[in-house]
Amino acid sequence: MQENHSLYARFHEVFEDRLDKTLLVTDTGDEYRYADIESESARLARFLAETGAVPGDRISVQTAKTPQTLCLYLACLRGGLVFHPLNTGYRAGELEYFFADAEPAVVVCDSGNLDMIGPLAQQLSIPHLFSLDADGSGTLADRSRDMDDDPVFVRRDRDDMAALLYSSGTTGKPKGIVLTHNNLYASARTLVQAWGFTEHDVLLHALPIYHVHGLFVALGCVLLGGGAMRWLPAFDAGKVIELLPQCTAMMGVPTYYTRLLAGEDFTRKTAAHVRLFISGSAPLPAETFQAFEKRTGHRILERYGTSETNMNTSNPLDGERKPGSVGPPLPGVEVRICDAAGTVLPDGETGNIQVRGENVFREYWRMPEKTAGDFTGDGFFNTGDLGVIDEDGYVSIVGRSKDLIITGGLNVYPAEVEGIINDMAGVRESAIIGAPHPDFGEAVVAVLVCTDGATLNEGQVMDYAKDRLAGFKAPKRIVFVDGLPRNTMGKVLKSLLREEYKDLFR
Repeated sequence: MQENHSLYARFHEVFEDRLDKTLLVTDTGDEYRYADIESESARLARFLAETGAVPGDRISVQTAKTPQTLCLYLACLRGGLVFHPLNTGYRAGELEYFFADAEPAVVVCDSGNLDMIGPLAQQLSIPHLFSLDADGSGTLADRSRDMDDDPVFVRRDRDDMAALLYSSGTTGKPKGIVLTHNNLYASARTLVQAWGFTEHDVLLHALPIYHVHGLFVALGCVLLGGGAMRWLPAFDAGKVIELLPQCTAMMGVPTYYTRLLAGEDFTRKTAAHVRLFISGSAPLPAETFQAFEKRTGHRILERYGTSETNMNTSNPLDGERKPGSVGPPLPGVEVRICDAAGTVLPDGETGNIQVRGENVFREYWRMPEKTAGDFTGDGFFNTGDLGVIDEDGYVSIVGRSKDLIITGGLNVYPAEVEGIINDMAGVRESAIIGAPHPDFGEAVVAVLVCTDGATLNEGQVMDYAKDRLAGFKAPKRIVFVDGLPRNTMGKVLKSLLREEYKDLFR
């Protein structure tokens, strides 16, 4: 009999020995054992099959973060279906694009969105629409409750699609990212080993589960490591501080850590039981790294990944964790820096980050030309990120290639300028963008958020930058704002800033 390469089959090998153990405890104290998750995911897998969904069919899911949504994800894996998670903030126009492109056999959504999604499902001839609410109720639960919970194990090959994620779409139409069972297993297996996850770990899970970070990275480490989770529907600093003493690990975006540091009740004692804090999805400011270490004694472990690749690099569990760096390549992942012509650059030079490994996605959904254009002839994926590798092999992210500013023929890397300006007293954070300029082609612009009570002016910031940067790197204009626009994972949406300030020099 051929081996089953389903990701669920890999998880089940761990589950078998832990059925009576706790897997998940919600913020309201509801407890789910491995056996509960196993039974519920089996019922859902059987129900989805009864609707007529067959292996390879997409199941589009826009629901709150609930244990039932976790079971639905596992049901798709064990039934050979393709899990297609959707940001809960998407509205009708965005959903119409995703549904039309993914062509799901089933859509599951919050009952409060049925009036919006129902007409779309009918218009696009989607066969089935079910509801699943934050309390676990809904037509999906009602219809699947009496299904048999005997094990379901649909055999999958290594390169069969397990999940379909879409890029953020901040530049052009979102692209469907085809992630295979082996992509997800290879990445999770590596992270369990690299970060030391075991059955003794309890992860504080406050991330959304429609994104790589919360869905594949966090869940993969727990389910493959055999640990447990304290499950929050969303990040809440008070709840995190309350639950951290029960946990051994936490994963978060930089915003989580800055919010924790903002409160005096987040202390060294609060974090004393935690062995590992991990940050990703956006750059972790060096000042946050340093402030966190000073407050708690913990050095946050920063890592680097993309939707197309899961995790590529990581600062080490044991060893030097460099602030501002995302660490060396993970085992099994090759990382190189190339110029625009594809020539591999030596350490210390900035260029395009390319990666190769089992973690890298199979293809863009129904976009063969885009897929071909983003892979090199020797199989490396062009991430679109700019970076540099130091003499120790540690990678640092300089920015996105589309964020590169070319002013007067000279390259300016936003992360460098942001690092300087963010060190200025009175500055909370900044975003560096390029704006069209009649003379330079592009000019450097700093969009800046001040700390509470600070009274900086444009001249002060410009003088500070000029004293510390080459003239062509220093901002030509400073724009003061109350806050920077971000997506749900905390990444600054520089495309929106570029659009807003495109006429600044005209």
